Amino acid sequence: MEPNDLPIVCLPLELSDEAAVTLLDFLYSITSALERHYAGQILRYEHEHRSPSVPPDPTPGPTNDPPF
Repeated sequence: MEPNDLPIVCLPLELSDEAAVTLLDFLYSITSALERHYAGQILRYEHEHRSPSVPPDPTPGPTNDPPF
């Protein structure tokens, strides 16, 4: 095993139910803080890497709906 093969985070094997909820709440808080802090960069990246969308067809096809 190489040093880079080691896990980045070592999770405890057994947690109480309360500890599991507390850990998850903590991780959500960190994720939320990261999203707020890097929001501009995240949005710029998503905008630059978004696949081009196909514009909708301006002429709608026939429908079976009655006119009124």
